[in-house]
Amino acid sequence: MLTGPVASFHWDGLVNLVFLDLSNNALNGSLPTQLFSLPSLQMMEPSSFQKLGNLTTLSLSYNNLSINAGLATPAFPLPLNLTALKLASCKLRTFPDLSTHSGLAYLDLSDNQGLAIPALPLPWNLMMLLLASCKLRTFPDLSTQSRLTYLDLSDNQISGSIPSWIWKIGNGSLFYLNLSHNLLEDLQQPLSNPLPPMYYIDLRFNQLSGPIPTPLPYASYVDYSNNRFTSSIPHDIGLYISNTKFFSLSNNNITGIIPSSICNASYLQVLDLSDNAFSGTIPSCLIQNERLAVLNLGRNRLIGNIPGELGHMCSLETLDLNENLLDGKIPKSLAKCKALDVLNLGNNGMNDTFPFWLKNISSLRVLVLRGNKFHGHIGCPDSNSTWPMLQIVDLALNNFNGVLPEKCFSNWRAMMAGEDDVQSKSGHLGFKILQFGRLYQDAVTVTCKGNEMKLVKVLTIFTSIDFSCNNFQGEIPKDIGDLKLLYVLNLSGNGFTGRIPSSIGQLRQLESLELSQNKLSEEIPAQLASLNFLSVLNLSFNQLVGRIPTGNQLQTFSENSYLGNRGLCGFPMNASCEAEDATPSTSDGRHSSSRKEIKWEYIASEIGFVTGLGIVIWPLVLSRRWRRCYYKHVDIILSRILNHQNKRRASGGRRSHTIRRRRM
Repeated sequence: MLTGPVASFHWDGLVNLVFLDLSNNALNGSLPTQLFSLPSLQMMEPSSFQKLGNLTTLSLSYNNLSINAGLATPAFPLPLNLTALKLASCKLRTFPDLSTHSGLAYLDLSDNQGLAIPALPLPWNLMMLLLASCKLRTFPDLSTQSRLTYLDLSDNQISGSIPSWIWKIGNGSLFYLNLSHNLLEDLQQPLSNPLPPMYYIDLRFNQLSGPIPTPLPYASYVDYSNNRFTSSIPHDIGLYISNTKFFSLSNNNITGIIPSSICNASYLQVLDLSDNAFSGTIPSCLIQNERLAVLNLGRNRLIGNIPGELGHMCSLETLDLNENLLDGKIPKSLAKCKALDVLNLGNNGMNDTFPFWLKNISSLRVLVLRGNKFHGHIGCPDSNSTWPMLQIVDLALNNFNGVLPEKCFSNWRAMMAGEDDVQSKSGHLGFKILQFGRLYQDAVTVTCKGNEMKLVKVLTIFTSIDFSCNNFQGEIPKDIGDLKLLYVLNLSGNGFTGRIPSSIGQLRQLESLELSQNKLSEEIPAQLASLNFLSVLNLSFNQLVGRIPTGNQLQTFSENSYLGNRGLCGFPMNASCEAEDATPSTSDGRHSSSRKEIKWEYIASEIGFVTGLGIVIWPLVLSRRWRRCYYKHVDIILSRILNHQNKRRASGGRRSHTIRRRRM
């Protein structure tokens, strides 16, 4: 029998230890931290913990351990003095015996999907209970909980109604409630009175329907997104969210206007009302909120202009008004928003020029003006550092024209960084809500690989340029080859002329290249064959000529990628390249791929044949003397041939006669 504390040395050397059983001993003290860093440890006999009488906190969460996966007993013993038990993601099958643990205040059994929750009441002194991702189908019995302040039942399979007694848990002390990612359908009425001073409530990703629940008056975080709520926002909503910092109703079926009382939420940092059916105009007071960091009203039916008067200080990091019915111009006061990361005004009816007045916002990462009536030239005059962090720019389906300025590409350094630098900065775009330990993740829709794709999580290393369906002219700038981290390039549907820059072959990360419906000419650069990650290529309907470069990638695309270029040949086109094997130079030294090469070796043999034939035939036609001499020699040759054949026939007849006689 072992006694005393568990030694804290030499454990780190047991790298191959798989099973540990310390049961039936007299151990005390705390378990060494090295014990839970063993790389091969997969199972620990739970009775090992019972003798650790002074143990108050046991945390084995998120290891590769199976605490009681093989037990046949319904429970396993634990030290009586435990106040915190953390066994998340430990492959539990049976619920620990907590009937005598009156001092247990913190219990985390999350992410144990085979765990059977007992019908008996849980320890009555609990303050924090976490049972997320346990495949629960019903609410556990919490009727005896008088001190519970934190309850997480998210990511389960609980269906039906949210019971009204849940608001009475802890005698009004419950301040954190997470029921997200379940199958809940409605809220039982009436709610408790008075309502608890709950500051965090998360009901997203359920099937809740009916009117929007009135937020609790002290709630700082309210998320009702991705449900089936209908009706409209109460006109006095501002009275209930005056202390709210995060408020989301996105992806429901809410109609009506956005009430101006929502501006009473002076502490609001994130407001997400996207993917609904809101109508009317945008309340000007929303733009003037100096604390608001995220305003997402995308995919609604809002009309009118974007309010033009911003507050003295602007904290906006994300402004998403995509897919509405807005018109007018971009407010020049947006230049005050020095921390702006995402500006998405796509798919509206706005009529303006390129917003070069935003050139000093060095933090801008996403600029979407797609599907509007923007016009004129693009570019940022008198600036050498325009948008160095830009990674997604979408100007498609507008009326922009003119030549693409090279210096704009050279300023977009986020598309040029080296691989080591990019990997060190890899993450997601979003606003960090420090108080709640959560990241509000920005989403954007891009046209990639020929299809619209919604990026729910935008990686900071994803890069895309889409200038398609405008009126740009001139040559494609060679500097575009410096954007070595570019994933998507779409310049189709413009009036670009000249050659395809060979520098595009330097874009080794490129997955989608669309240059169709332009006036690009000459040959396809051989450097494009080195784009090994290319999965979408469209060069159709240009004026390209010559042989399609051979390579592992370019021959994987169908003929549709090259249609409408009458001068192209080679696989996968049907046109043969026999007349394109060599290319002469013209008298002025310029390359001309449209001329055929003269095959002099064939011409020389034909001339020699005709000349020799003329030397023989022509004298026979004009000179009688030549004819007589010619026919005399021909007669002599023919007589010799005939006499020789007659002798062979005669000798052959004698031999055959002799052979027949011998056989007889």
